[in-house]
Amino acid sequence: MSASDTRKTRIDLTAYDAVLFDLDGVLTPTAQVHMHAWQSLFDGLFAAWDITPAYTERDYYEHVDGKKRYDGVAAVLRSRSVEVKWGDPSDPPEADTVCGIGNRKNGYFESALRTDGIAPYPGSLRVLDLLREAGTPVAVVSSSKNADEVLRTAGIRDRFGVVVDGVVAEREDLASKPAPDMFLAAARMLQVEPDRAAAVEDALSGVRSAAAGGFGLVIGVDRGVGADALRAAGADAVVDDLADLVETGSHRS
Repeated sequence: MSASDTRKTRIDLTAYDAVLFDLDGVLTPTAQVHMHAWQSLFDGLFAAWDITPAYTERDYYEHVDGKKRYDGVAAVLRSRSVEVKWGDPSDPPEADTVCGIGNRKNGYFESALRTDGIAPYPGSLRVLDLLREAGTPVAVVSSSKNADEVLRTAGIRDRFGVVVDGVVAEREDLASKPAPDMFLAAARMLQVEPDRAAAVEDALSGVRSAAAGGFGLVIGVDRGVGADALRAAGADAVVDDLADLVETGSHRS
C-alpha cells in the first residue's frame, strides 16, 4: 500500500496475514521511561567525563531510539568522538565499558518501571482486541531486553506468542534496527511472508528496519519524532495513535 493509496483507503490491519508491533511508544508509553533513563545516564556520564555538547532529546531520536541498548550507548558516545571498550554483558553498572554503561542505564529504567508501573495505550489495546477477534496473528519486535517484563507489567504478555526482543537478538546474533533482521525473524516465527504482513513502529530506526524487510505495510506512530521524518524513513502511513485505525481510519499520509 503506497502513501497515495492511504489517502483514499481506510487501513484494515485484519487484511494482513500478521501484524508486528514495536513495544515502547507503540503498545506502551515506556518510551518516555526509556527517554528519562537515558537522559539521567548521559547527564551524569557527560558531566563526569567533561563531554560536550550536552545530551539532548535529539540525541535520543537520532542515536538511541529503537536500537539495542549497547548499540545506543556506542552511537551516542561515537557522536561525541568518544570510544570505550565494548566489554561484556556481564559487566557491572560501574564499569566504564559500553556494556557497563548500558547496564547502568537499565538500572534507571527498571527502578522507574517497578515504582510507577505501566499500562498499554488504550488505542493500542483496542487494535489488539480487533486483531484477536479477527484471528490475526501478532508479534512484538522490540530492541529492549526489558520487553518481557514490560509486557507482563502492562498485562498483555499473553497476547503475543512471538516476542523478538533484545534478549532474543543477542542469543540469535540478530543485527539491531535499522537492519531488518529482528522483524524478519519474527515473520519467520509466525510463518508469514513479510510482504503479507504489517509492521507498526514509532522509531525512525524501526520504520527503516520494517521498510528494509519488505513488509507490506509500515505504519509510523508519531509520538514526537515527526510525521515527515517517519515518512522519509519509509512509513506508508502515519497516525498519532493506534486508536485512529479503529475509530475513523484517519492518518496522515
